Amino acid sequence: MGNGSIKAYAAVVLIRIMYSVMQVVSKVALDQGMSPLVFIFYRHTAAALVLIPIAFVLERGKAKRVTLKNAGKMFIHALYGVTGCGDLFNLGLNYASATSSSALYNVQPVVTFILAVIFGLESMKLKRFHGHVKSAGILFCIGGVIVLAFYEGPMFKSFNHHHLFQQGSSSSSSAGDTHYSKKQWALGIFLMTLSNVLGGLWNVFQGPLIEDTSKLMNTTIQISFASVQAFVVAVAAERDFSKWKLGWNFGLAAIIYNVIELSDEMLFNLKYCKFATQMLS
Repeated sequence: MGNGSIKAYAAVVLIRIMYSVMQVVSKVALDQGMSPLVFIFYRHTAAALVLIPIAFVLERGKAKRVTLKNAGKMFIHALYGVTGCGDLFNLGLNYASATSSSALYNVQPVVTFILAVIFGLESMKLKRFHGHVKSAGILFCIGGVIVLAFYEGPMFKSFNHHHLFQQGSSSSSSAGDTHYSKKQWALGIFLMTLSNVLGGLWNVFQGPLIEDTSKLMNTTIQISFASVQAFVVAVAAERDFSKWKLGWNFGLAAIIYNVIELSDEMLFNLKYCKFATQMLS
């Protein structure tokens, strides 16, 4: 195993840990009454404001010219792979738990691999031993999603009554005291699974765009497009403008952490967009 592979595996583990923490802080913010769609808008906008000056400084004079055709492709990829993926996942998280969302996110490399096989970018090689292992892994992941969809499980309550988790609207439940009907739970799992499918498609189709621009420029342009798209969706769906207010609370902290995680995740996916499938090869 080369140095590059070790770094990539280490990056995968780090991103997974960061994402798990992100699910917890996002869930607390949503349980305190923050709108899932408004949350995504603030998340994407803040990430764009961070990445634009960085891209301007690092890519000035080096980045390839972005053609109108490539900009159109980036807009479409941002629409389903960043905006759609983020909105669906947050809506699903609103109906399920941070534990289930973290578990489902770890299925995304398998979803990406399945899509890569469907589009002819990877092969199963079922006649070989590792082909059987891949098949077994896929079946286990599908089984895990089905279990999550129908089994909510007991609530872990160690941190439920911490004062940080009790802030926010009185009409919202605390992070650990929220209970869901079976229909809500199944809907949440379905939305997050659909989000993973969109995220897998985004990973599979990034190759040509990376070659035509650069990783950082591609990330910056797509997150900028996603910010505008998320604003349109949020304005159309959330007419209660009290949900748009930000204060010095857990919601703001969650957005800041999300920005750090989102920027790292997108840059990682663009750098190692084929690595998620190679891990299963």
